[in-house]
Amino acid sequence: MSDAVLEKDMSAYWDRAGKVWVEQQALLDRLYAPIAKVVVDRADLRAGERVLDIGCGAGATTFEAAWRVGPQGLAVGADISGALLQLARQRAGEAGLEGVDFVQADAQTHVFDPPFDAIISRFGVMFFPDPFAAFENLRRAVRPGGRLVFASWRSAEDNAIAGVPLEAAAPFLPSVPVFETDAPGRFGLADPDRTRTILEAGGWRNVRIEPLDDPTPVSFDELLTMSLRVGPLNPALANQDEAVREKVREAVTRALEPYVKDGVARMNSACWLVSAEG
Repeated sequence: MSDAVLEKDMSAYWDRAGKVWVEQQALLDRLYAPIAKVVVDRADLRAGERVLDIGCGAGATTFEAAWRVGPQGLAVGADISGALLQLARQRAGEAGLEGVDFVQADAQTHVFDPPFDAIISRFGVMFFPDPFAAFENLRRAVRPGGRLVFASWRSAEDNAIAGVPLEAAAPFLPSVPVFETDAPGRFGLADPDRTRTILEAGGWRNVRIEPLDDPTPVSFDELLTMSLRVGPLNPALANQDEAVREKVREAVTRALEPYVKDGVARMNSACWLVSAEG
């Protein structure tokens, strides 16, 4: 079973996954805030510009972009999950942010309007069933010379802790997700050569791909939450009874303990920082 195409209907998958991410929004925002800042910094957003945030989730990266472009600019967050967008809109309203909008859309096919000066994404572009079509579609959404900047995960080997929960859970489940580098999923853009080929085929120029690492310290409880609730084990556990879920939790807990020192796990986030021009 791929870690990506857990259901044929991506909308249904993200409707369910989005509710989990809403529940864990504060943790996810804290963990990935440094990566979001690097993405927005690299995009070099300026006052008055229009920026599109793909896979915006609950809006953290969109908000960061909105502060950069100011009220005369426009920051649009796009996501396929209605639950996450509902939270993003709520948070924008509570913060009184101007020049922010959200759209529920499949970025692979949606016709975005108007043209944008920049497109950004924090871990939101690895899940396209057809990445060639998706990045060609996104290129049409920027003005000539517009910028593309995103962060995507490097390989499972570079993110060694990612596989530990799956290995620990395997004896108790009929099947566990398998990480792939040529299919939609967390590591769908892990191969830099494949990513470059996809972008250039979509009309992007001056593609630049470089490593981006963040130490991402988490408590042991947060590490368990990321492993069991947010990660690919969550859908694998959804149809299991409580006895099986408890066995998996115990096994994952034991497997992760060696990675924790003084109550803190340093879960390095090993990513690619990708930039290009339209």
